[in-house]
Amino acid sequence: MFGLFSKKWNPDGLHCYVTGGSTGLGLSLAKLLVRRGANVSIVARDQAKLDKALEELEIEKQSPNQRIYAYSFGLDTAQASTEALEAVCRPYDGEVPDATFTCAGASRPEFFVQMTEEDLVKGMSNGYWVQAWTAWAVSKKLVKQEKRGKITLVSSTLGYMSIVGYASYSPAKHALRGLADTLHSEMLLYGIGVHIFFPPTMFTPGYKEENKTKPKITLKIEESDGGLTSDQAAMALFQGVEKGQAHITGDLITSLFRASTRGTAPKNNWIVDGLYDMIAYVATPVWRASVDKMVASHAAEHRERLREQQFFL
Repeated sequence: MFGLFSKKWNPDGLHCYVTGGSTGLGLSLAKLLVRRGANVSIVARDQAKLDKALEELEIEKQSPNQRIYAYSFGLDTAQASTEALEAVCRPYDGEVPDATFTCAGASRPEFFVQMTEEDLVKGMSNGYWVQAWTAWAVSKKLVKQEKRGKITLVSSTLGYMSIVGYASYSPAKHALRGLADTLHSEMLLYGIGVHIFFPPTMFTPGYKEENKTKPKITLKIEESDGGLTSDQAAMALFQGVEKGQAHITGDLITSLFRASTRGTAPKNNWIVDGLYDMIAYVATPVWRASVDKMVASHAAEHRERLREQQFFL
């Protein structure tokens, strides 16, 4: 309608804002954008990691005129996300970034019955609000400045389905999908493109951290997940945005889940998605049955663990 996707998106010379840009997917994406000629601003909490990331980004510059900035902010409240955006806009005379990528987030897998109230609240904050508040602040500024731009959220394969252990994480990723689908429709009013990325397992520092609490049965189920490096995931995300895809995936399994649970999201390719639909019709029930069998076989071991921890007292 607005010609947003009539040609491949090119970040050369544009200002790109990446949250969670000090490590993992965010840093890999920021490097990729710098290599493509973009001016990049990254935000994260840890100043030491930001300083290191800034050094790495400077090395990737294709021109001395490219501008690279790093800011330390938490993004889990509306106020903090708005303040972070204002800081990012300041060197550009208050102008909102051309493209925003919300890569911030964290996961702490555990059994639902053993989670605390704080675990569940943090799960929604770290998995949903840390991105939603940025999208909210950016979209308001884009509309006020009457500027077309892009907003890209980051969900997970677990935004299409879920398994044991992810009760504090998967709901947030499903919520991001709901937000992205809503904004994809609503932002047509203003000519703003909205995308959402559904990466599989990513081998990042965050992945190592989440494995510290991840149940053994969850690790077993994930053994067959090949996963992606953060660089591979960043490239998949970038290529999806470049092509104007509403839902972006980086591996075959997630593409099958996308096809089987797409709802009214636009197709990426009518022929390929039709093939995925047919495969998923057979493959996803088989996969679900095999996972359920593994979980059921773990029941006795799990109950024994709960007894040892005096859960039943």
